[in-house]
Amino acid sequence: MSVPKSKDGAAPGVLDALRATPRPVRYLLGGVLLNQLGAFVQTFLVLYLTHRGYGVDRAGFLLGAYGVGAVAGTVLGGELTLRLGSRNTIIAAMGGSSVLVFVIPWLAEPGTYPVLLGLVVLLGLMTQAYRPAASALLSELMPDEFRVMGFSMLRIAMNIGAAAGPLLAAGLIQINWNLLFWFDGVTALVYALLAAALLPKPAKKASAQDPAEGAPAEKEKQSAYGGMARDYRFLFYLTSMLLSALVYAQFFSVLPIDLEDAGHSTALYSVVLTLSSALLISLELAVTARVSRWRASTAATVGTFVYCLGVAGFGLPGSVPALILLTAAVSVGGLMVSGPTLWAHPAKAEQKVRGRYIAASQAVFGLGSAIGPALGMLVWTRYGDGIWLACGVLGVLAAVTAYAGLRPSDETPEADEANEADEAAPEDPPAGTGAREDSAVAG
Repeated sequence: MSVPKSKDGAAPGVLDALRATPRPVRYLLGGVLLNQLGAFVQTFLVLYLTHRGYGVDRAGFLLGAYGVGAVAGTVLGGELTLRLGSRNTIIAAMGGSSVLVFVIPWLAEPGTYPVLLGLVVLLGLMTQAYRPAASALLSELMPDEFRVMGFSMLRIAMNIGAAAGPLLAAGLIQINWNLLFWFDGVTALVYALLAAALLPKPAKKASAQDPAEGAPAEKEKQSAYGGMARDYRFLFYLTSMLLSALVYAQFFSVLPIDLEDAGHSTALYSVVLTLSSALLISLELAVTARVSRWRASTAATVGTFVYCLGVAGFGLPGSVPALILLTAAVSVGGLMVSGPTLWAHPAKAEQKVRGRYIAASQAVFGLGSAIGPALGMLVWTRYGDGIWLACGVLGVLAAVTAYAGLRPSDETPEADEANEADEAAPEDPPAGTGAREDSAVAG
């Protein structure tokens, strides 16, 4: 399949993607950036609760409860996207999370622990429920040839918010700790209002089927999940996402402790984070423009391998700060190559199941991110720098399963069953140009 050309005959680039971005997508990306700018709960919840008199163990457990709710929220978001539409799901999720985060300061006393526990689970659920909807809407509105670059824009919007948010939080804390959650609630509420005013309304659904046919919605749901379970390519893809998340989690959990144990200052880890954010924000879209000319399987495999190889490099003996920063740059380079392609992959599913495929992808990655820190710390306490060798092994497996899951990326489970006897499967399209046909599924 040929790569779409820009006006001057060259492969589409960053400016082509920006010009081709529909106005609703720009509103969507602006809302994501605004919401991420005020997303303080997961970052500052433990510090806030210890400030309010909680012990570290209880505060950490509440953060874990928030993570459990967040993983479940992506699944809920997929279902709501299919039933309510992307716009309405974003409105409901952001509106609900704004109310919940507003009341945290009034329920943060140690005596209200059971109530706060339930609240943070619900908050994690609502906060993450918007993500499958945002991804599905982005896929629906963005031109096919720029879909991967659209997901790169989404990642950049989130990274800008994540980079600027802590700086804003530092100023708010100096005034009043409670302002963290009030500001978080305001940004979520504004996002909900912007979504209601600016995002396209869902198309009206066809009339209900004959009641004699039973419960069509429930049958369709069971069929969708059954099809997903039989979609072996998508299962390979989910495996790759899980393994990648386990490695990714070590960047934020084991790395700072390992650097300190090696005698490096805390400032070095801050520089690593700053360098990583700067590279992602400034270069990812340009890298994606190049990578979108590759096959999806190539981009996912090469990027995943390079990223995990970079993380494994933190275990090199006698690492000096310059080598650590170089290793971080290599790992971020791998992320920029594989990330947009991997996150865009489930959006190739047919519309009636797209939300569930996206939700499954994000839930699996969230699960790996949630359990990764505990597993990583367990390995580090027993084997020290052996954790980085383990990351290298997981990285190879993640790259292999990414290749198996995305090659060929335009084949569908239905097509596989219908064409098992075919001599050769058609080539998969470049990472940014996968055709979205009515019968396509993300496998």
